[in-house]
Amino acid sequence: MVHSATVDEFLQLSDPLLDVRSPAEFEHAHIPSALSFPLFNNDERAAVGTCYKQQGRDEAVELGLKFVGPKLADFVAQAKAIAPDRVLRTHCWRGGMRSGSMAWLLETAGFRVTTLTGGYKAFRQWVRQTLAAPKPIISLGGMTGTGKTAILEALARQGEQVLDLEGIAHHRGSSYGSVGLPPQPSTEQFENVVAIAWAALDARRPIWVEAESRQIGRCRIPDELFGPMVQAPMVQVMRSRPERVANLLDDYGGANGDELVAATQRLQKRLGGLRTKDAIAHIQAGELAPAIEMVLDYYDKAYTYDLKKKRDVPIYPVDITGLSPDQAAQAVQQTLQQVIEVTSTKSAIASSRT
Repeated sequence: MVHSATVDEFLQLSDPLLDVRSPAEFEHAHIPSALSFPLFNNDERAAVGTCYKQQGRDEAVELGLKFVGPKLADFVAQAKAIAPDRVLRTHCWRGGMRSGSMAWLLETAGFRVTTLTGGYKAFRQWVRQTLAAPKPIISLGGMTGTGKTAILEALARQGEQVLDLEGIAHHRGSSYGSVGLPPQPSTEQFENVVAIAWAALDARRPIWVEAESRQIGRCRIPDELFGPMVQAPMVQVMRSRPERVANLLDDYGGANGDELVAATQRLQKRLGGLRTKDAIAHIQAGELAPAIEMVLDYYDKAYTYDLKKKRDVPIYPVDITGLSPDQAAQAVQQTLQQVIEVTSTKSAIASSRT
């Protein structure tokens, strides 16, 4: 007998997860860890949908059976290869005929199958609800090149809770953010992965998040998370300019020159035509340091401008010049204690006034 589970129950299971939606649906966004196992290919799904609208449900079901019939044996063989113990999870868009049909087939072949009540649509509702769950955020800020990503990685190694939004987005958050990285996920897939990570974080402990604009490349931080992020206390790390240039040389020294040129061209309106031309000339000559200096002038001004808008947010500066990422992580953790003490004092004062 096929078992149906709520989203929370479904996600707690570790059995292989088969997403029976079309390849296009899966490619756009899916539950993290799911495998694409389409009942219909893209053309077949479109044909069944058109048939349903033009001729009705019965005719659409018949057409679907014609498409699926020749594939039944292959479905079972593929499922056995994926789950030798014959225990699986599966879902479609709304928990309807596609997942129900696949579950019936696999149950008939001796599998134990769990379907997702409400399908992927229910999972997306869970994503929104999960991201809206309040948890204590500490924002890690700092100018370009201060090594914030490396510090977050060090914080994670040292046992702190970290939500790496840039890592999930496959983007460093600047015009150069995609250089040397895999393609970005869709915003919907970004939200899915962030929600899974957010759900795993302890609401009783601080969560470190890099200070970001709403967009990380093409990925948009969901409102439920971005609102609390911009209101969170910020630990602002500072490094000397030479160290920042050195960090950026480490990050981009081996990057493809054409990608660097394209990223610089995207900044032309902000850098100005002459500075853009000079920066590109340095890049093409293999002289990255002077190009980085030119671009940093723009990014530093932009960062300073954005920082001035955070007048209502407590900011705790930490000079990490000369420190390794691990040492810098220890320094910001010490500053975190100040944040906690100040926050606790404010809470106590507020409580005494009520």
